[in-house]
Amino acid sequence: MTTLIFGHQNPDTDAITSAMTFAEYQRQLGNTDVEAVALGEPNDETKFALNYFKHALPRVITSAANETDTVMLVDHNEAQQSVADIKDVTVTAVVDHHRIANFETAAPLFYRAEPIGSTNSVLYKMYQEAGIAITPQIAGLMISGIVSDTLLLKSPTTTATERDILPKLAKIAGIDLQEFGLAMLKAGTNLAAKSDLDIVEGDAKSFNMGGLTVRIGQVNTVDLNEIYARQTELTATMQQEATKHQYDLFLLIATNILDSDSTGFAVGTGLDKLEAAFGTKFDADHRLALPGVVSRKKQVVPPLQKAFEA
Repeated sequence: MTTLIFGHQNPDTDAITSAMTFAEYQRQLGNTDVEAVALGEPNDETKFALNYFKHALPRVITSAANETDTVMLVDHNEAQQSVADIKDVTVTAVVDHHRIANFETAAPLFYRAEPIGSTNSVLYKMYQEAGIAITPQIAGLMISGIVSDTLLLKSPTTTATERDILPKLAKIAGIDLQEFGLAMLKAGTNLAAKSDLDIVEGDAKSFNMGGLTVRIGQVNTVDLNEIYARQTELTATMQQEATKHQYDLFLLIATNILDSDSTGFAVGTGLDKLEAAFGTKFDADHRLALPGVVSRKKQVVPPLQKAFEA
């Protein structure tokens, strides 16, 4: 029976590519009956990367137990971010770089998590430790995940690990890192082609904070005015999603990848907690200025968690 390997719901580039690089790692170790799949359609940034390195798009699944008993998780561990029937399958491995929350298993498993810039950074170390050669295509997939999660080494989530391994991977892949990285990031900012729902839910994750369900979405752009022009429609969509899925708070972070600043938009309860977390106030246009904020994992979730649990 095939073991399915996948990242979180609303997958970003690191979630998709780390599933692929971990699947190849398993094959090289002799575990050939594995398949990298996705819990949602790849976004435009990811499609650009996979097309560039000539890798097929992954199969998208909405459940796992109907086709397998065992799964491996990458780039997440929290149950609410995983496949809907995660409790009906056995998790045999996790490779991640996030906090551990709402996660438990009935049996021992392989678990590797490090506080570094991307899951592909962890996997690069695992390839090196196992003596597995990294092909140009795998190098390209790793690069894509790392560039996406670190915003081409500009995010505060970037560590010395990424600064060390990206040039090495670029040499293996035979690419100009800056040229490819900027092109890939820009490919994900074509907002005109995205619906309001695509923007607010395209890269959204749910978190339990102080007993409340907080939904946090993030969208990258090269011009925040594109978001401001659609603010009314976007916040209306956020409210619809919050009502439909019973989110207590829905926060959308719009990030300008060129100047590394963000603006927040929110609907629901706990807006005062948001203001307290970031030490600022919503302005007259119901926008929360977040200068220098680009990382949901490092700059948004921790202060929000602290504010909601105070």
